[in-house]
Parts: sequence; structure tokens; C-alpha cells
Amino acid sequence: MSHYWATFAGLIQTPFRQMELIWGIVPLYFALLLGELTSTKANFRTAIQTGFSFLWAGAQWLYPYFRSRGPHGPHLELDAMLPVNLLVTFLVVAFGFVALISGLRRRFPQYGAFLGHTRFANYFMITIFPMQTHYLPWTWERLTAVGLFAVPVWLVLHFGLMPLRK
Repeated sequence: MSHYWATFAGLIQTPFRQMELIWGIVPLYFALLLGELTSTKANFRTAIQTGFSFLWAGAQWLYPYFRSRGPHGPHLELDAMLPVNLLVTFLVVAFGFVALISGLRRRFPQYGAFLGHTRFANYFMITIFPMQTHYLPWTWERLTAVGLFAVPVWLVLHFGLMPLRK
């Protein structure tokens, strides 16, 4: 278990060791804390929070591939992106867009109320952030660490911030 703890700690520490990643990760931590202070029920306000967090993370992951100059004008060069990074990025952006629109329209799509649960979505954005930004490679070991520590982190956040919730 100590091996997975070290892996998990590396996932959390890596964005703070790279100055260019801090602007991408700090808003996700604020969103995580804000989400932990809001209602546990899915609602439209939390859907807006989820949408913003997902779109922010997706934008941070796509930014290195945006080329603003060249013969074709502004465009994305996704050919250098690994397939797993590309899949995760576009899923996060799609869910973020749907969550944001659902929150603004005050209407969830059928079976889409889960988009209003922002409380723990940011945990996953934070933990996969170093892998999505190519500072750490995707491995089964890291993915296992993310899963193993999901419940303990949730318990600490849930009970630790309970006095601040209404």
C-alpha cells in the first residue's frame, strides 16, 4: 500500500513542481473546496460548477496543442496527443459543455442529473491532471492509485469540511 501512497503523492505534487501547471490546477482545487461546501444534491448551480471545472481542465489539456500562427491560421494540432489523452480530454470537454448548458438552462438531459454532482468530479480532474498534461505517463499503477484513494479522500473532505457546511 505504501507504493500506491507514493504514486498518489506524486500525482498530487507534480503540478506544483511545474510552474506552468499551477494556473491550471489551482482553480480545480478551489472548485473542489467550493463543491464540498455546497449541497450534496445535484442541482443546476452545481452543474454550472461541474461544467466550468471540466471545461477549464479540458482547455488546460488542449492549450499546448493550439497553434495560433501558421499558414492555416489558428488551429489545434492533435496529432502529437496520445489516444488516451485525446479520449479523456474530449470526454471531459463534452461532459463539461453539457453540464454547463444544463445548469444555465436549468434542465438536465434524460439520465443526465449526475452532471450536477460537482463534489467529487474535481478530485478526478486533479489526480489525472499530471497525466493529461504529459508530465507523468498514463499507467495502470497511477490509475489504481487514483481509485484506491478516492474513498479516503472523499471521507476526509466530507467529514473535515462538515462544520463549514450548512
